[in-house]
Amino acid sequence: MLLRLMFVLLIALNIAVAAWLLLGESGTHAVDPADKGVPKLKLLAELPTPASTAPAVSGSAATSALAAAAATPAPASTERTAAVATPAVASAPQAAKPAPREREKKPPAEAVATPVALATPSTENAPTSARRSYSCLAIGPFTNQVDLRSTRTALAPRTVRSRQRQEQTSESHGWRVFLPAQATRDLALAQARRLEAKGVKDYFVVSAAGELQNSVALGLFHDPANAKKRRDEVIAAGFPARMSERTEVTPVWWLDVVVPDDANADIRRGIRSPGASAKPTGCF
Repeated sequence: MLLRLMFVLLIALNIAVAAWLLLGESGTHAVDPADKGVPKLKLLAELPTPASTAPAVSGSAATSALAAAAATPAPASTERTAAVATPAVASAPQAAKPAPREREKKPPAEAVATPVALATPSTENAPTSARRSYSCLAIGPFTNQVDLRSTRTALAPRTVRSRQRQEQTSESHGWRVFLPAQATRDLALAQARRLEAKGVKDYFVVSAAGELQNSVALGLFHDPANAKKRRDEVIAAGFPARMSERTEVTPVWWLDVVVPDDANADIRRGIRSPGASAKPTGCF
């Protein structure tokens, strides 16, 4: 019984709500049809027929424009219609412009070539800087590589480039006076006894292998004048004395440098090794 009563009440409530929605006050303000701010609606049949000279517009574009004019206010409708119609009308002249664009690309290519042609005369007329002149010097000789390396390090800031090289040189170690070598040692000893009999002292017989083996040495002198005097005394005693320079082959090192001409004086003053000097040489 209770369920039936609730069902009846629910139906009555639904009927009351439906009646209120259909017949009741909606709460919205009715718009006066004569209000100036509201555009007038027009049917498609009432629109004026377009002139025959007007550009043809596709049916879809016309339909869109008419629908926009009927559904929106007049100002917005006019703007949207122009926005829709303008691309369709303007697309035709834009499609016919590829050829003029290709012709417009040619002037930039000529403009790029023009600066190159104008830059050439300025480069040729630009003043050239004065070139420095260089000379090559050979510094040495150095009897050891320690002096060579110290000199090369000291002169490095003032040189353009440098190199070292080794040479073999003959050094004089004095002058010797002697009697020519004999065929055997016994003949050399017999010659020495004859020297002593003549009053010639300070001699000895060379027994070492070599070109002077079995010769009689009469002395070694640093001054060639003293060696010549000794030789003449022995010759006067009746013996064939000879005089020759005693030399030895030793290695020496040179430092070749390339320097600016205005730095020659500094290079020469910077040499600290004894016996070393600078002299002109071929460039490398």
